[in-house]
Amino acid sequence: MRSIGGSVRMADAFDARTNTIVALLARRRVALGFIVAIAAIVLADPSWPSWRAGLLIAVLGEAVRVWAAGHLEKSREVTRSGPYRWTRHPLYVGSSIMALGIVIASRSMVLAVLAAVYMIATIAAAVRAEESFLRRTFGETYDRYRRSEAEPMPRRFSLARALRNREYRAVAGLTAGFILLAIKMML
Repeated sequence: MRSIGGSVRMADAFDARTNTIVALLARRRVALGFIVAIAAIVLADPSWPSWRAGLLIAVLGEAVRVWAAGHLEKSREVTRSGPYRWTRHPLYVGSSIMALGIVIASRSMVLAVLAAVYMIATIAAAVRAEESFLRRTFGETYDRYRRSEAEPMPRRFSLARALRNREYRAVAGLTAGFILLAIKMML
């Protein structure tokens, strides 16, 4: 029979391993995303109708990301303007919509499964790491925001802020991906 202390130590060891995996996934999500993007190009069997439909959805996702990046002051505050009034993680919402668009454009069930696993694992890890950082950094201010008790902040969208948050990288990646899918259809 196991002692309570042994069970606690096992639970602590499990938590430590889980936290290590979460931190690794959160830190490596962009690199893993490149691997999934390569798989998308390889596995894709796009048609012009699927490409157009996927592009429309992916652009909508990127628009959500740009809107969010144009309100975000990373690591300086708990942002409560723009899409942050309705969701704590609009960048990840936009990324998920973009991924759906890419899957639709690609017409690959294998890619759909791969993308779903990637998005669920990396976004869950990133949210967990980000919320831990925000809680440590902003304390009660972040807790009030999480409980939807914080007042919205009056801030307008700023393209300069979106550029400072390097959202142009996601735009460039999305553009390159859809160009590659178009080239694949023409070959």
